Amino acid sequence: MAPIEGIFTPTLVPLDERGEIQEAELRRFISWLIDKGVHGLYPNGSTGEFTRFTVEERRRIMRIVVDETRGRVPILAGAAEANVKETLAACEAYAEMGCRAVAIVSPIYYRLSPDSTYAYFAEIARSTPIDLTLYNIPLFATPIDVATITRLALDFPRVIGIKDSSGDVAQMVRMIAAIRPSRPDFVFLTGWDCVLVPMLLAGCNGGTNASSNAVPEVTRRLFELCREGKWEEASVWQQRVLELFDAMLQVFEFPDGFRAGAETRGFNFGQPRVPQTANQKENRIRLANMVRCMISDFELIAKPASCPVRPAMSVKPVPAPPAGNVDVDPKVLVERIMLELGKRGVI
Repeated sequence: MAPIEGIFTPTLVPLDERGEIQEAELRRFISWLIDKGVHGLYPNGSTGEFTRFTVEERRRIMRIVVDETRGRVPILAGAAEANVKETLAACEAYAEMGCRAVAIVSPIYYRLSPDSTYAYFAEIARSTPIDLTLYNIPLFATPIDVATITRLALDFPRVIGIKDSSGDVAQMVRMIAAIRPSRPDFVFLTGWDCVLVPMLLAGCNGGTNASSNAVPEVTRRLFELCREGKWEEASVWQQRVLELFDAMLQVFEFPDGFRAGAETRGFNFGQPRVPQTANQKENRIRLANMVRCMISDFELIAKPASCPVRPAMSVKPVPAPPAGNVDVDPKVLVERIMLELGKRGVI
C-alpha cells in the first residue's frame, strides 16, 4: 500500500455563485496540487468544510477526487459523521472507491470522557473495511488524550495513525514515545502548519497542512529540508509559513483565508456557503490583497506594485553550503522556533 507520509493537502472545494460544487474547477485544482508535488490528498476535512456539505455531496466530492487523482497519490478520506453507523457507512463507501485510509474525528458537540472516546473509536475499528487514522482537533471536537490514543493503537491494527491538529509539540513527543516502540508502522501527522518543523523534528511522518492549498511548493520544500537535515534553513522557511498561516487563519473566517490564498494561484473558489455581511465582503478584498503580497514573496506569483518590499524566498533548490560549514544542532534550532512561536502567542 502507498505510504502515508509527507504533505497531504486538506483539500478546499470550489463553489459557484449559488454555492454548488464546481466539478471542473475541483478537478483542475486536484491535478494542479499533484503536479506541484503534494504527497497526498485529504478531502472532506475541516479545511474542506465537510460539515457544510450533505452526505451525498461529501460522497460526490470524494468520487471526483478519486477519479481525478487516478492513483497518482494516496488519498486520506475524511469520514467524520455524526455517529458510529454513519461513520461506518462512509468507511465502506470510501473503501470501495479505493482510498488509502480514512480520518475520523472524535465526537463533536457532546464532550465525551476518555473511556467513551475509546469506546467510540473501538466500535468503528472493529468493523471498518479500511485503515483509519484518528483525528484530534480539540478546537472543534472532544480531545483525544495520549493514553486513549495509545490504547487504540495497541488494541486495533486497523488504527494506523493519527492526525493531530492541537499544535501541542509536547503531546506529540509523548505520543511517539508511547506508541512507536510497539507500533513502528504507526503514522503521526501534524495538522498545525505553524509547528511543522518542530513536529517533523519530533518524529512526525508528515502533515495535513491547509497552507498547501495555496503554496504546495513551499510546504513540500519545508518537508524536504527537514528530511535532508537542513534544520536552520527549514526554520527560516517555517517562520515565513507561520506568517502566511496566521494571515490566512486569524484575519478571515475559517477557512476563507485559505480559499483566498488558493485563488491567488489562478483558481475560482466562488462564494463560501456561510453568509457574509457587506462589510465582511469588503474586508475580504483588502485581506486577500495582503495574502497575495505574502505569497508573492515566495516568487510563485507576480508581486503587486502596492506590496511592501521584503526579501524573496524562492522554492528553487538551494545550492549546497560551502565546505567547512559547521552543522547547527537541531535542538538549538527547535528552541529558536519554539521561542518565536511563543512570542507570537501560537503556543
